[in-house]
Amino acid sequence: KQPIHEEPVYVEGSKDGIQVEVSLQYNEGYTNNIYSFTNNIHTYEGGTHEVGFKTALTRVINDYGRKNSILKDADSNLTGEDVREGLTAIVSIKHPNPQFEGQTKTKLGNSEARTITESVFSEAFEKFLLENPNVARKIVEKGTMAARARVAAKKARELTRRKSA
Repeated sequence: KQPIHEEPVYVEGSKDGIQVEVSLQYNEGYTNNIYSFTNNIHTYEGGTHEVGFKTALTRVINDYGRKNSILKDADSNLTGEDVREGLTAIVSIKHPNPQFEGQTKTKLGNSEARTITESVFSEAFEKFLLENPNVARKIVEKGTMAARARVAAKKARELTRRKSA
């Protein structure tokens, strides 16, 4: 798939002994791929660090879109699925005491990993968007197109159901 911005976005930071690294890039596709790691262990079932990343991504993109009038007052906020369409991301944290759910170490369970990933990523990603307005606009517009497609699909489904009823 063709990327919508040349260079991948890379942000890093640490808080309370937990180091957070995120790299992401949007493409013209419609699926998302998020790969998460804790202490270099692939947590392919996700976990709290991935939830923190997704929450921050959605909030930061909506905030940026509103502040810069890309999203109008009449528009509803973009959903998590809207902002993740066409996204490939790697979320990696280094945690001194990771608590995994289950024996297989495929899902992180530490609650502080969510809040720290969310705050570190939010701060760094907001800064990136402000410093790169062209890339930021492309990212918000990609989410806006996904939202329009979602609404149109919902209307088409409802219309089809009404006709067949």
